[in-house]
Amino acid sequence: MLSSDEVACVYSALILQDDDIAITAEKINTILKAAGVDVEPYWPTLFAKALEGVDLRQLITNVGAGVGGGAGAPGVAAGAPAAGGEAAAAKEEPKKEEKKEESEESDEDMGFGLFD
Repeated sequence: MLSSDEVACVYSALILQDDDIAITAEKINTILKAAGVDVEPYWPTLFAKALEGVDLRQLITNVGAGVGGGAGAPGVAAGAPAAGGEAAAAKEEPKKEEKKEESEESDEDMGFGLFD
């Protein structure tokens, strides 16, 4: 669950994106000050760094576009190319293989079942 500081920074970033203004720590602080919201000083900088080079409009419109990943997968995919897409793609492949291995095993293969 998000803290009130995090929520305030998220809303500030969304306001900046909606107005087509670059998301920086100073601008997030300006919006928070105008709203009368006090947050820990590291939050605006953290959000500005995390959203650097990320297109929030695309991220928001593609929330449901991931296959089986829910809301988390598109966010990772959107940020991965900026941080080195090949490394992120290589990390995702072993996870898929592990899921296949787990699904291949069943209770029947182990010699017991639900009604044994």
